[in-house]
Amino acid sequence: MKKIVCAVLALLPLTALAYPIEVEKSLNGTEVSYDTQDIGDQMGAILLRNNGQQSVTCTAVFVNGPETPHVRKASMAPGKEANLTSSFSRAVIKLRIKLTCKPGS
Repeated sequence: MKKIVCAVLALLPLTALAYPIEVEKSLNGTEVSYDTQDIGDQMGAILLRNNGQQSVTCTAVFVNGPETPHVRKASMAPGKEANLTSSFSRAVIKLRIKLTCKPGS
């Protein structure tokens, strides 16, 4: 009987539950690409890449439900990356990120 129970448990998928991340972007003519990441149940991150020929300044506003929005800023030279993270006091169910980028430093 124990072997059957072990076999059934071994067949169950052991997947991590990820939360959805929505990005509202306003790139204003810049050539910025991004990737989002969920880091645990109380953190989120966005990796920015400047693919353009001029420096870029970006602001990311992380919103997790009723908590106060967290603002992160980064300036990137051409070809550089920036990783913006935010930690929350509550578990994230759905993370919203408002990304605004503009040319210049």
